[in-house]
Amino acid sequence: MLFKATEYFRSITDITPDFLRKNDIRGLILDVDNTLTTHDNPVPAKGVKEWIATMRHNKIRLIIVSNNHMPRVKPFADMLEIDFVCDGRKPLTVGFREALKKIGLPKETISAVGDQIFTDVLGANLFGVRMLYTAPIEKEKTTFFKVKRLLEKPFLPKKFK
Repeated sequence: MLFKATEYFRSITDITPDFLRKNDIRGLILDVDNTLTTHDNPVPAKGVKEWIATMRHNKIRLIIVSNNHMPRVKPFADMLEIDFVCDGRKPLTVGFREALKKIGLPKETISAVGDQIFTDVLGANLFGVRMLYTAPIEKEKTTFFKVKRLLEKPFLPKKFK
């Protein structure tokens, strides 16, 4: 199903090197907003820098794919020393394809990580990579996101609704 993730996690920091190794995942395509940090926040969420260091130590390659523009994505990615694709156009596969070229791993060893069903999950499934859903870091305040989150509920496991 196009709107179902492969696995569900409370937080990106719950994704462990052991889990990745067991599933032959050697690279992660990461979303930014509400996955690595809250919306428009220039600082990573608590534990994210340490999680990235752990991933690097375990030789997991990381790349950001965001629908945000260069002024939002570049400073954030640079601070974390992670390559990136901005204006990724998720759920279209264009950003995923560019990330795959940059990360230099076979597609079957890549997973996408993100918090939105209609962009991250759908995009990963259309591109044909495993999807590791993470619950949003915080509830968004805009009407657009409130409606979007309501529409996502049927596609989430009960513990994430």
